[in-house]
Amino acid sequence: MKKNILITLFSVPLLLASEPSGKEVFEKYCWGCHHQHSEAFGPSFSEIASKRTNEEIQAYILDPESMYKAFGYKRTVMTKLKLTDKERESITEYILSYKGK
Repeated sequence: MKKNILITLFSVPLLLASEPSGKEVFEKYCWGCHHQHSEAFGPSFSEIASKRTNEEIQAYILDPESMYKAFGYKRTVMTKLKLTDKERESITEYILSYKGK
């Protein structure tokens, strides 16, 4: 019984620590095309945050090919990223943190 409690106590912090921050997701998947304040290949996070809601950003991440016309773009070159729900939520929060900057 004590062994199970100890395993549980040590496992919980490991599970929590494995969830990526928005900055980590950005550095892994987004930095090649997006920067925080300046336009790169894609729009900056501050531009995206000033125009889009949480739901719109997540929808675009989930399926950019079906969303680009709704956003007023002539085409999209953004690839469909295979992010977990938590990664998608983290990067969306990170993008929105640049609203008004």
